[in-house]
Amino acid sequence: MTSIENVAVIGLGYIGLPTASILATNGLNVIGVDVDQRTVDAVNRGEVTFVEPDLAVQVAGAVSQGRLKATTDTPAAQAYIVAVPTPFRDDHSADLSYIEAAASGIAPQLQGGELIILESTSPPRATRHMAEYILGLRPDLSIDGAGDTSVIHFAHCPERVLPGRVMIELVTNDRIVGGMTPEAAAMAKELYAVFCQGEILVTDDVTAEMAKLVENSYRDVNIAFANELSVISDKIGINVWELIKLANHHPRVNILQPGPGVGGHCIAVDPWFIVAAAPEESRLIRTAREVNDAKPRWVIDKVHDAVAGLPADAEIALLGLSFKANIDDLRESPAIEIAARLADELGGRRINISEPHVESLPDSLAGFGNCKLRSLEDALYRSTIVVLLVDHDSFREVRPIQLEAKFLIDTRGVLKA
Repeated sequence: MTSIENVAVIGLGYIGLPTASILATNGLNVIGVDVDQRTVDAVNRGEVTFVEPDLAVQVAGAVSQGRLKATTDTPAAQAYIVAVPTPFRDDHSADLSYIEAAASGIAPQLQGGELIILESTSPPRATRHMAEYILGLRPDLSIDGAGDTSVIHFAHCPERVLPGRVMIELVTNDRIVGGMTPEAAAMAKELYAVFCQGEILVTDDVTAEMAKLVENSYRDVNIAFANELSVISDKIGINVWELIKLANHHPRVNILQPGPGVGGHCIAVDPWFIVAAAPEESRLIRTAREVNDAKPRWVIDKVHDAVAGLPADAEIALLGLSFKANIDDLRESPAIEIAARLADELGGRRINISEPHVESLPDSLAGFGNCKLRSLEDALYRSTIVVLLVDHDSFREVRPIQLEAKFLIDTRGVLKA
């Protein structure tokens, strides 16, 4: 059991809120901090603002037990877990302004001896940047107690969970803990041991940051290989799905499945952090990102080819908006990019979008007058061209008769016309 009893979790999004609720249901007193008053109010009612299996039950239980509360103001605590966004800029360098904002809120509350953990997926040395930022605001503190200062402990502990399985994998997955000092690593390990049943692996902070980036870059490179195969196969007139199935019968080959691109906050973002840190050395990682980033344009061009020669009133069905199957997470989704570009480039042609996991179109699409969110059946009935972008389970149940006399572009290989 950890000696830490009070934890503040900064950022109540897809990682922060699950982490806060699990800590609270394991006996710690947790205060969640978020800049969005609606999120704070929802948590204090025991509710959640996004879909994640089992999360609502955990949050409701933790709030009812008085172990979890939410606020917009950073409180005093024995430990802080920072789980805020880390997007990249136009030049693919990391935007650390959210981390700096969180640090600004934490700094005035520190008295000495606290543990500050950065969970946000971050470029190398982001944890040290956060530490320097806080210590710059509080010169009476340090990481080693030099000069009669009070010690603050900093660590990086990246999440390694899959949307849709967050509440399971937070508990069962192995965890990497990287401390700026051995003492910080030990404290962080003790805190995560409250709920983590997997092995807790201890290292330094920069190695921990790189480990998360490398994991997602490895997957990105493999997806890029599959996506490039799909483009090549289309050009020479063969079925990429059959090709990959046959190749995967080799005992040492396991090619992933192609798609319309790569989405989500991790795989679509993390490799760029490595490229930014070592631009001359990360040639393969950069190329994989470029291959995957180019795939949405390839899908859009396929739709343009299909539209050519059709009447102006022929409609298009786009099936799926989320970045992966069976979730409502739209972050960095290639399907969103494809839908927005088609809505813009095809003028007034009607685009019928079916996404069973959302109740309304995102802002990036809502402004297009030719886009409408429809049921699967209605979108299929109205449309001449059908583009499957996300392999939701409900889409897999589409019957061949529903696709008769329609032009099918299946980026996931799950439908048969």
